[in-house]
Amino acid sequence: MKKQYDVVIIGSGMGGLVAANIMACEGRSVCVLEKNNQFGGNLQTFVRERTIFDTGVHYIGGLSKGQNLNRYFDYLGILDGLPLKKMNEDGFDIITFDNDDSTYPHAQGYDNFTAQLCKRFPQEKEAIETYCRKLQEICNKFPLYNLEEGKPYGNDPELFQQTAKNYIDSITQNEKLRAVLAGSNLLYAGDPNKTPLYVHALSINSYIESAYRCADGGSQITKLLIRRLREHGGEAYKHSEVVDMTCVDRKLISVTLKNGTEVYGDLFISNIEPKHTLKMIGEGHFRKSYNRRIQEMESIISAFSIHIVLKPKTFKYLNKNYYHFKDYRRVWEAHNYTQESWPETYMVSMGVRKNQDEWGEQLTAITYMRYEEVKEWEHTFNTVALKNERGTSYEEFKKYKTEIFLRELEKKFPNIRDCIQSVHASTPLSYRDYIGNHQGSMYGYVKDVNEPLKSFISPRTKIENLYLTGQSLNMHGILGVTISGVVTCSEILGGAYLINKITNEKSNEKIIV
Repeated sequence: MKKQYDVVIIGSGMGGLVAANIMACEGRSVCVLEKNNQFGGNLQTFVRERTIFDTGVHYIGGLSKGQNLNRYFDYLGILDGLPLKKMNEDGFDIITFDNDDSTYPHAQGYDNFTAQLCKRFPQEKEAIETYCRKLQEICNKFPLYNLEEGKPYGNDPELFQQTAKNYIDSITQNEKLRAVLAGSNLLYAGDPNKTPLYVHALSINSYIESAYRCADGGSQITKLLIRRLREHGGEAYKHSEVVDMTCVDRKLISVTLKNGTEVYGDLFISNIEPKHTLKMIGEGHFRKSYNRRIQEMESIISAFSIHIVLKPKTFKYLNKNYYHFKDYRRVWEAHNYTQESWPETYMVSMGVRKNQDEWGEQLTAITYMRYEEVKEWEHTFNTVALKNERGTSYEEFKKYKTEIFLRELEKKFPNIRDCIQSVHASTPLSYRDYIGNHQGSMYGYVKDVNEPLKSFISPRTKIENLYLTGQSLNMHGILGVTISGVVTCSEILGGAYLINKITNEKSNEKIIV
């Protein structure tokens, strides 16, 4: 590690790694500092009994030729080496409900999406087509979503004025169809009174365009980004936790690592939680109103997950996800569970290997969990890099919740217990410690249609050489944080210049040749 760099990036989540690659491609000396044993943030994987599990990336959208994430990945040079498995085209997501034997698919391609749902709702073709047109119309208003220069949030104020629930309710009176269209809202933790329609549209659209799983886990993306970064002369260091930042006259001078090493830079990009970034720099370096707004931002609810290692050749691989609800009338309310009703919803996803056969190796099920449920253990911290025990009571809590969750899964998969080799649970504390999100938040900060500007964070800060990136800026998810890396670098390099570079890189190469 050198003493001085052009760009120092704190945290190696997707947004930080995208920004690192962009700046290294521009000839800047770049250093990425990561506190954990793995790079990648939500792209991290973990292994139990030689079985790979994803921490947060269970499938990816927009990766077919010419689509938005495909074009961003092509520019970053990570497409060719990325092992992908296309999910079921007639139903990559399946929405199901208790006391209903029917399954309701979300299919790939808008025409197919409409056709498959019309089989279940033949009288609702107009509503389904209207919904599909609206999603595409909204996504076209976000320039960077379409690799065009412009504001990351677009210019249409109406985008921020309607909730997803109100829009879906307005196009059909069929309650079951309403529930199906909103059925994958675990993707963004939809709230009936707060979640804007644009959040729903941006989250869902790219999956309808195309849906893939990353073979052997999302960490394959991380490995390729790190490899490309180093090819461009950039550096990345694990076990390098930033514990302090030195700021003089509204300018960052250096960061200090846990081992005492100081790293100096001309520019700094923070890919860690904005709340934590401000505290580390010192709240006195920011306006009180700005600091108060950031610290008071509401974090999205966290999750409880169970990761099941399956006995060999006992459970068929499912090339689709399941989103299940106990009650279709509570699709928007499942996060408001009681101890008696939990879990009201869950998502089931399976990992895929490069040479996948008919048998599954693992299964992950995810549901909501409020941070308050684990608050009594919040003083503990446990990761691979810093191992600690949370105590017997915490282990009993996980065991108790796992059993309740398994009973719900048994309703959908009656023989699942016979297929289980071992079960491993993650709580909001697991997500907090490994990912670094405030209170283990699934997707950063709540976007509220009633206060649209309150959750807006600019990549620029009042510290003249400090920039922010990551899911807290714009949108979460692989596409969202990829765009956040582009947004941040646009502030440094210029938006028109960078978008032109991204969209013309391949044609420029051909001209040179």
